Amino acid sequence: MIVSRAPVRFSLGGGGTDLPSYASLHGGFLVAAAIDRYIFVAANRRFYDSIRLAYSKTETVDSVDQIEHRIFRETLRFSGVHSAIELVTVADVPSNSGLGSSSSFTVALLNALHAYKRDFVSSEQLAREACQVEIDILKEPIGKQDQYIAAYGGITAFTFNKDGSVDTERLDVSPDVVDELESNLVIFYSGVERSASAVLKEQGKQIKEDKDAAVSRMHRIKALGYETRDLLLKGDVDRYGELLHEHWTNKRKLASNMTDPTIDEHYEAARRAGAIGGKLMGAGGGGFFMFYARPADKRAVWEALTKRGLRPLRFRFDQDGARIVANFHRS
Repeated sequence: MIVSRAPVRFSLGGGGTDLPSYASLHGGFLVAAAIDRYIFVAANRRFYDSIRLAYSKTETVDSVDQIEHRIFRETLRFSGVHSAIELVTVADVPSNSGLGSSSSFTVALLNALHAYKRDFVSSEQLAREACQVEIDILKEPIGKQDQYIAAYGGITAFTFNKDGSVDTERLDVSPDVVDELESNLVIFYSGVERSASAVLKEQGKQIKEDKDAAVSRMHRIKALGYETRDLLLKGDVDRYGELLHEHWTNKRKLASNMTDPTIDEHYEAARRAGAIGGKLMGAGGGGFFMFYARPADKRAVWEALTKRGLRPLRFRFDQDGARIVANFHRS
């Protein structure tokens, strides 16, 4: 038995500039942070030659081609493991919630399969291969942020070059600033699960056609990514809360399905209660909110959102990235 895990993430600044519709023309930059909520994958040699998968449903098939679950199917095919294996996945957070769980699953699955084959690989290789599976093979309209932060962990800046390569910079944020950021960020689940692909397809079209000055908005979001990096390194955490609000005012206009009246009401309720700024994480349209509130205002924000039926998520930052947490595999 092998147990692999990969963290999900918060996009702290510059999120969305990794999308190929923007990064391939202008280059992207963002700061992301892995958190201590994980996608787990357990792999075990199966007595029979068939493949058994357990996720929200169970599949037992005789060949990889028969697998319904797209990521399981293509990752097994990519890895060259074609028979006599059992794979089980468990998640700390719901899918389609804006935390990059699909890519975290792909990274955790790849790591488990490499360990199963006794092939231990670098964070860079895991991230790059996860991008190959999701973007090149499955043709998902996504960027590379989620795969890279799941593999590397920490609070990390990524530069997405026009040629498709990615530069990684682990930020040396002081422990006091990390503690302050963990304390002042307020995370709530909207209760709405949505397909990121639908939002990202429209957003990509808006950028390509430069509708409603979409490219200018993306340029500003990228600049906010650089400002986020600088503020975190300087320790100016309250100013970061103001950047969150500006990020959301730009992001929400990039696609018609990015927000809706209920989401807007949640956001304004948090602002009235004292949140300096916030945003929906991931593609938008639902999932998790992230708000920044000073300690004196945090309780009021918390109460305002719980009264509206939103569910809080407590967290700490993850420093490890993708890991094999147990390995009892026998040849």
